[in-house]
Amino acid sequence: MTVFGAEEGHYALALACVLALAQFVLPLWGAARRRQFLLDLAPALACAQLLALAYSFLSLIICAIEDDFSVQNVAANSAISKPLLYKITGVWGNHEGSVLLWALILAVCGGAVALLGRGLPLVLKARVLAILGGVSTGFQLFCLLTSDPFARVWPAPPDGQGMNPLLQDPGLAFHPPVLYTGYVGFAVPFAFAVAALIEGRVDAAWGRWVRPWAVAAWCFLTLGIAMGSWWSYYVLGWGGYWFWDPVENASLIPWLTGTALVHSAVVVEKRDALRIWTVLLAIASFSFSLSGTFLVRSGILNSVHAFANDPARGVFILALLGIVIGGSLVLFAWRAPSLSAGGLFAPVSREGGLVLNNILLCALCAVVVTGTMYPPFMQILTGRTLSVGKPFFDATTIPLALPLLIVMAAGTMLPWKRGHLAPVLRRLRLAAFVTALSLLVGLMMLEGILPALCAAAALWVILSSLTDMALRIAPRLDRASTWRARLGAAGQRARHLPRAIWGSSIAHIGVGVTVLGLTGMSQARHDVVEIGIGQTLHQGNLDWTLLAVRQEKGPNYEALVADLAVARNGRSVAILHPSRRDFTSQHQVTTDVAIRTNLMRDLYAALGDAHGGTHDGGREARYVLRLHNNPLAPWIWLGGIIMALGGGLSLTDRRHRFGAPMKQGRTNAAMEGA
Repeated sequence: MTVFGAEEGHYALALACVLALAQFVLPLWGAARRRQFLLDLAPALACAQLLALAYSFLSLIICAIEDDFSVQNVAANSAISKPLLYKITGVWGNHEGSVLLWALILAVCGGAVALLGRGLPLVLKARVLAILGGVSTGFQLFCLLTSDPFARVWPAPPDGQGMNPLLQDPGLAFHPPVLYTGYVGFAVPFAFAVAALIEGRVDAAWGRWVRPWAVAAWCFLTLGIAMGSWWSYYVLGWGGYWFWDPVENASLIPWLTGTALVHSAVVVEKRDALRIWTVLLAIASFSFSLSGTFLVRSGILNSVHAFANDPARGVFILALLGIVIGGSLVLFAWRAPSLSAGGLFAPVSREGGLVLNNILLCALCAVVVTGTMYPPFMQILTGRTLSVGKPFFDATTIPLALPLLIVMAAGTMLPWKRGHLAPVLRRLRLAAFVTALSLLVGLMMLEGILPALCAAAALWVILSSLTDMALRIAPRLDRASTWRARLGAAGQRARHLPRAIWGSSIAHIGVGVTVLGLTGMSQARHDVVEIGIGQTLHQGNLDWTLLAVRQEKGPNYEALVADLAVARNGRSVAILHPSRRDFTSQHQVTTDVAIRTNLMRDLYAALGDAHGGTHDGGREARYVLRLHNNPLAPWIWLGGIIMALGGGLSLTDRRHRFGAPMKQGRTNAAMEGA
C-alpha cells in the first residue's frame, strides 16, 4: 500500500476542507467574542490546511507518475508513452487538477500570511486568515462535489488517452502555476479589504500591509500573462502574440485593476488618501479573477484555453461567485460610507497623477470587459452570434493607452499633495525633445499614425524614467570636482536610494519596452504561401527557400520537418526547421514553429499541409508555409520580464516587508477597536 495513493489524497483533501471551514468560522467568532485562544488558532489552522492540501496534490502527482489509470483524471490526461515532465505538469493541465492547484496556491497564500504577517495586529490577522479560509472552503467543496481529481474508473484501462498535445510544451507546463499564483494572490488584498470593512478601519498602516501582497500578485500575474502570450506565439503557429481571445482577456482584466490597486495603495500608504477607492479595487481585482475562472469553466466562452463545458460546475462556481463577490460588495455598500475619505490633495500632484492613472486603467478595463462579454450575452439574449476582435479592441484601447503612458512618465516626478507642471517639464525637456524627434522619424518610417504615436509614447516613458533616476542619483558637487569624485558620489546615492524607487522605475521601463515591441509587431511582414522543394519566396529583402522535407520520430509523435533557408540580400541568415507533429494516440496534429531571433526581430516559420504529393521529399509535393518577419517581437516578453523584476525588486525594500509592524500606539488602538 502506497503512502501517496488516490484514497489518501482524497481523504487529505476532505481534511483540508474541514480545516478551511474551521479557519473561516473560529477566528471570526473569536474576534466577535474577543476570545484570545480562538484568534491564536488562525495561523495554526492555515498552516495545517496547507500541509493537508500539499499532501493531496502530491498524491495526485504520484498517481500520474506511476501511471495509475484507475484514477479517471490520470486515464483521461496521461499515457504510458508520455514524457515524465508532462506526466507531472499534466496534473494541472486539466480542469480537476487545475482547481486543486488553485486551492493549493490559495492555501499557500494563507500560510504566507500566517508566517510572514507576524507584525500584523492579532485581530486583523485573524480576520484576514478567516476570509482566506472561507474562500478556500468554497474551492475545496468545488473539488469534492463536482470536480473530484481522485475519482476512480473501473475497470482501469491498460493505457491512458494522453494529454492534449498543445499542452505538451514547457511554456504551458509552467504557465498555469505562475498565472494562478497571480490570480489567487489577489485574494490576500481582498481579505485585507473585507477585514478592514468588518473592523471599520482603513488607514496608512493598512495601505502599507496591503501593498506588498498586491505587488507580489501583480508580478506573478504579469509573468503568467507574458508566458501565455509567448506560448500562443510559438506553439499555435498563427504568428501572433495576443489574439484578444476571451480567456486571454479574462487574465488581462484583473491585471488592469491590479495595476490600479498597486498605485492606489501607494497613495493610502504615503498620504492616507483614496482609502475607500483602494478597498473597492482590492475587491474588484479578486472578483475579476474569480469571474475569469467561472467563464473558463462554465462553457460561456469558447476558446482554445477553455476547459470543460459542464453546467453543474458552472452553477457551482456561479453560486460561489455570488457569495464571495456579492457578499463583499454588500459589505462594502454597508460599511464604506462610515470610512473617512482621507487626506486632501491638489489636482496637480503625485496623488492627482495616480488618480488619473487609476481612471484610465479602469476605463481600459471597462472596454475589455465590454468587448469580451457583449458577444456571449447577446447570443444568450438574441441567439445571434457576434464577433468582437482586434479592430474593435485596437480602436478603443489605444486612445486610452496613449494618455496613460504620458501621465505615467510625468506623474512620478510630481511632489506629493501639491505641485506644478512647469518644474517637471523643465526636468524632462531633453526627454521631450528626443521623444518629439522620434515621433517625426516614426511618422516617416512606420505605416500609420497610431504606431508612430505609440512608439513615441513608449520612448517617452523610458526616457522619463531614466531621467528621474539620473536626477535622483546625480551628485551635487562643486564644478571643480573631478569626474571620479562625481561618479563616486553618484554611486553612493544610487546605493542608498530605496529599492522601491528603483523597482518602480524599472517596471515603468518594462511597460515602455513592451509597447515598443507591440508597435514593432504592428509593422510585421507575413505571407502564407504554397511552394515546392527548391522554390524561393521573396519577402522584402529576405529570401525564403524550401530546401527539403523529411520524416522524424519523437517520443510519442511522428513529425514532418522542413529545412528552410533564409537569406538577406543574397547572404545566408539562418536555416529554420519548422515541423508538424502527429500525435497518433490523440489523433491530433500540432505545429512546431521555428524562430530565429537576434532580439531586434524574429524570423518565424510554420509548416502547414502538403498538397499534390507525398511526404518523402519528392519534388512534386507542395507545402503550405506561414512566413513572418516580426520586428521587435522579443521586446513584448522582455518588457513583461522587466516589469515583474521591477515589482520584485520593490518587494525587497525593507520598508515594504509583508506584515511590517506598525507603531505601537496604532497596534493597541486596533486591538481596542476589535
